[in-house]
Amino acid sequence: MSFGAVARSYERFRPGYPAELAGLVMTYADRPVRTALEIGAGTGKATRVFARRGVAVTATDPDAAMLAELRRHVPPGVRAVRAAFEDLRPGETYGLVYAAASLHWTEPDGRWERMAALLEPGGVFASFGGPLHLADPAVEEAVRAVRAPFLESDEVPSPDGTPPGNAMQWPGSELQRSPWFTGVRQIVVERRLTMSPRDYVGHLSTISAYLTLAPPQREQVFRLIGQVLPEKVEMAADITVHLARRRHER
Repeated sequence: MSFGAVARSYERFRPGYPAELAGLVMTYADRPVRTALEIGAGTGKATRVFARRGVAVTATDPDAAMLAELRRHVPPGVRAVRAAFEDLRPGETYGLVYAAASLHWTEPDGRWERMAALLEPGGVFASFGGPLHLADPAVEEAVRAVRAPFLESDEVPSPDGTPPGNAMQWPGSELQRSPWFTGVRQIVVERRLTMSPRDYVGHLSTISAYLTLAPPQREQVFRLIGQVLPEKVEMAADITVHLARRRHER
């Protein structure tokens, strides 16, 4: 619930998703996907990708300010619903349920059973996202050094403890163990971005690790980071996609 205060910045500084992402999901589905439920839609960065493919998207988020920003940017026909994943009740089912850089905010207990209850038999679950890394190791080390007194790390650790070098990353690691899903796949979409120092700091201002700092600390760490950045900030921004299919029978 900390993101609503920076909804405009989230929309401005967070990168969107490429159109090929929807293509990957549709190819995996191997059947028409007409309806989708989005978990933690934020300002609708991923909503737009699927809505533009003609999918009827129901975008959910617990933060009213984030949904207000979403409504300003998504195509007509997208249904926006204020709700956390745990608030959603089985009833209506969808051909696709997906989460864009938001699944780690959901409660682990009963996560996959609840997910399966929202999907049609044979329906597809998709999760995608990934941290943005500074491409230049020297710049990354400089940023880490000035950030260290405030934050040891600004990344989200694996929710199930899967090591970073493991072939199958979370949530694929959990999906492989779930009796509700089959056909688990992991695909990496390579992406490189270039941004200004101001935009990079703007991006950091939308990350939860910084949002939870006291305002004076946040301002200080952003000032220090800005001082060690080059004129052009090169980013490694690969998107890791996880796909799975709801079993027809458990």
